[in-house]
Amino acid sequence: MDRDSFYQVIFGRRDVRGQFTGAELDSGVLGRVLAAAHGAPSVGMSQPWDFVLVESEGTRRAFYEHVYEERTTFESMLDDDARERFQRIKIEGILEASLGIVVTYDPQRGSPHVLGRHAIDDAGLYSVCLAIENLWLAATAESIGVGWVSFYREDFLADLVGLPANIRPIAWLCLGPVTHFEKIPDLERLNWQARRPLRPHVHMGRFGEHVDIERLVDLPGEVAEKTK
Repeated sequence: MDRDSFYQVIFGRRDVRGQFTGAELDSGVLGRVLAAAHGAPSVGMSQPWDFVLVESEGTRRAFYEHVYEERTTFESMLDDDARERFQRIKIEGILEASLGIVVTYDPQRGSPHVLGRHAIDDAGLYSVCLAIENLWLAATAESIGVGWVSFYREDFLADLVGLPANIRPIAWLCLGPVTHFEKIPDLERLNWQARRPLRPHVHMGRFGEHVDIERLVDLPGEVAEKTK
């Protein structure tokens, strides 16, 4: 494995919103990306995810309208300064992307005895998030953009794509070819939230016992720059 390329994928990954071209997504690329997602680790080998591929313009339009209702709700909670900054942020690429993928969680998959979940029930949900991360990194390696839309109500999305009552929608992912990946993440570039350095988030033995990160961890030069 080319180590440098691996880290470039990790740090080059972006939550894409405004760079989708709308071009057709190659079926081979889609197959590899979905296979990568399905290859994620999962608690008790339960693989509690499913992937609903959404191409329908009508379905995407309905979801888009719902998302913008939720955007308005969120905006109404902000003070004047935060509202001004938020208004500059594009939160989705639902209509511009080539494809929507709804990633779901089935808490009954592997029941009644999911090995490793008896004490931490959310381990199943964590597993779905790992599948999403695998999908995202594989797509980035394929130069395909992914955007995670989270401005929605679960019951609305579940009804929109016909999920059974016991299955939760965890993410709507916008997927497709892009013009480029931004060098700086949108929320940082648009002054919503700054990236935090690694140092304060590494503890030794007990929470709050910080360490000399440079002494403890030998980071490659490019990686070290991105963690400051």
